[in-house]
Amino acid sequence: MQPQRILLAVAAGVAVANVYFAQPLLVTMGADLGISPGTVGAFVTVTQIGYGLGLFFLVPLGDLIDRRRLIRLQFLLLAAALLLVGIASHAAMLLIGLAAVGLLAVVTQSLVAFAASLSAPAERGRAVGTVTSGIVIGILLARTTSGLLTDLAGWRSVYLISCGLSLLIALTLFRTAPQPRANLSYSALLRSTLALWREEPVFRARAVLAFFTFAAFSTLWSSVVLPLTEKSLSHTEIGAFGLIAAVGALAAGPAGRLNDRGHGQLVTVGASALLATSWLLIVWTPQSLWALAIGAIVLDLAVQAVHVSNQSRIYELRPEAGSRLIGGYMVFYSVGSGLGAILSTALYSRSGWVAVCLLGATFSLGALATAGRLQEQREQAAPPAR
Repeated sequence: MQPQRILLAVAAGVAVANVYFAQPLLVTMGADLGISPGTVGAFVTVTQIGYGLGLFFLVPLGDLIDRRRLIRLQFLLLAAALLLVGIASHAAMLLIGLAAVGLLAVVTQSLVAFAASLSAPAERGRAVGTVTSGIVIGILLARTTSGLLTDLAGWRSVYLISCGLSLLIALTLFRTAPQPRANLSYSALLRSTLALWREEPVFRARAVLAFFTFAAFSTLWSSVVLPLTEKSLSHTEIGAFGLIAAVGALAAGPAGRLNDRGHGQLVTVGASALLATSWLLIVWTPQSLWALAIGAIVLDLAVQAVHVSNQSRIYELRPEAGSRLIGGYMVFYSVGSGLGAILSTALYSRSGWVAVCLLGATFSLGALATAGRLQEQREQAAPPAR
């Protein structure tokens, strides 16, 4: 089972990296296509809009049709979208391509649901943690890889190489037994996804927590390229901060194991507190790159611990609706990421880095308040001590 988890983690990392390749390249891509630095956050936002639509309309299909075929088809279509971005000749073409990349990169969440469905309940958190580790590494190494490739061969090479990798995955992906399918029409499937929001209060709370957590995450990683560019760092040097922060992926495995042992809520509250604290270091980025490196590691550790705990907890609610639960949850992840990207880049142009950090800290405090509310609900639901 472990080799299969690793294979799923690698595939998930490759897929999700496409959503984040643009972050250290925003200024370069904007200059190439005549877009001002104050609006380049739209590259990230349009990708996240596509990602959010894919989460709602594509990921739930994993409960309706064979996940293996769905995943393979998504990788093939993702390759086509990446090719469109790689050959884009004007801003509109680029934005359409990035939206399509976001729409199809949700195959990452299909892989998470697939890994959870293959695991026994006692190992589900560990399985989700393994695949999430691959996702985290993919997200953070995306910046390093895109920066290095851009310095060597231009920003378009990033998307063309990823196109080839997606095709390779589609042709060589795993072989497993067919998965159970829901006896629903597509429209009924989408309605049931909305019904989960009404019927499951834990799902609602975890989704709101995802919104705040990833809004804070995107606030940092969408805007940090701007002060680093002003310090005359190369694309490779900027991308290296993603490599440093990949240490945060280490939180995914232990968080999954703690969740399997019944400590998921403790992980959620503790990690949310760390997330808020990280901005006390990140705010010193213009004066110290060490502060950025340490703060980014703390932030990423916190985000991934919360994320693993969230996904493990919501899947437990209704395993037969795993794809719908994870897809609906990740919609809030996408909305938060898109909002953090567009607000942080616009805010930096107008008010500077301190204002960006205040925005990130506000989102982080929202996450901490939501986590505290979850703890309060848990205590109220617990039976009285004798």
